[in-house]
Amino acid sequence: MAVVRASSAGSGQTVCVTGAGGFIASWIVKLLLERGYTVKGTVRNPDDPKNAHLKNFQGAKERLTLCKADLLDFQSLREAIKGCHGVFHTASPLHDTPEQLVKSAVVGTTNVMNAAAEAKVRRVVFTSSIGAMNMDPNRSPDAVLDESSWSDIEFCKKINNWYCYGKTVAERDAWKLSKEKGLDLVVVNPVMVVGPLLQSSVNPSLYHIIKLVSGTAKTYPNTVLAYVHVIDVATAHILAYETPSASGQRYLCAQSVLHRGDVANTLAKFFPDSNVPTKCSDENKPRVKPFKFSNQKLKDLGLEFTPVEIGLYETVKSLQERGAVPRKNNAQSASKL
Repeated sequence: MAVVRASSAGSGQTVCVTGAGGFIASWIVKLLLERGYTVKGTVRNPDDPKNAHLKNFQGAKERLTLCKADLLDFQSLREAIKGCHGVFHTASPLHDTPEQLVKSAVVGTTNVMNAAAEAKVRRVVFTSSIGAMNMDPNRSPDAVLDESSWSDIEFCKKINNWYCYGKTVAERDAWKLSKEKGLDLVVVNPVMVVGPLLQSSVNPSLYHIIKLVSGTAKTYPNTVLAYVHVIDVATAHILAYETPSASGQRYLCAQSVLHRGDVANTLAKFFPDSNVPTKCSDENKPRVKPFKFSNQKLKDLGLEFTPVEIGLYETVKSLQERGAVPRKNNAQSASKL
């Protein structure tokens, strides 16, 4: 498993992590503190119990400050980022309406970039998504998805995929602002993130795993998804921040692409009593093939990717601990890793 080892590399440096209580951000905060950084994490409410886990990290008492901030409130972000050497912009809240989602993604990114420029930070690491890369109807099925790939925003609008639309527009705006403001920007584009949760809440991206292991899904869809371990994603962000040559680069953060049937088979192997579905919902059509991708740029930075099977196993164990899925007799499952 790829982990940025605890060290004093961040000693004397203060960095801001937006949306600090989130799935990816929590791990970034944890690893930054272990490396000696002083961290200012933005959250909507520092006293909210759902952010309590952040205060329990090693070094949090001495070097973590939770700042009340909102992506749409420039002054609050300005105050949080003031005095920081770097910024990790991970916050991208989900909303009920397309308008709210796009506004938070785009306006929030603009506010963060402007505040970072004003504070003269050394580097901004922006959490984008594969959603800003893979939504292109003209891309050949045989083409390799990599850092040169971009989603077609008109296509995203046409199919009402407002998450990918917002991510694509926000990332393009970030690159534009970095040039206008003279900001050193690095972008990490994670795929579906799995692994142990640090926060108490369950992020919506894991609902498809909950359905598979809770017995509510009777079949699995004829689709594929790319996966990556959350610690690898957090590590990628820190490598992107600390490596001088990463300046101005984009990094696709993916370990493997699995058909949902393969995901179901893996979960059934580890959790044999969980009634994981064994049939595809669309058995009359050919099985969808995994797409090709390249994660070589992150490997060149020194990232060693964690096998997806470990991430899936650890996800379910975390979900069991939170009561999101039934805890069944799976004492032997860990030995199959």
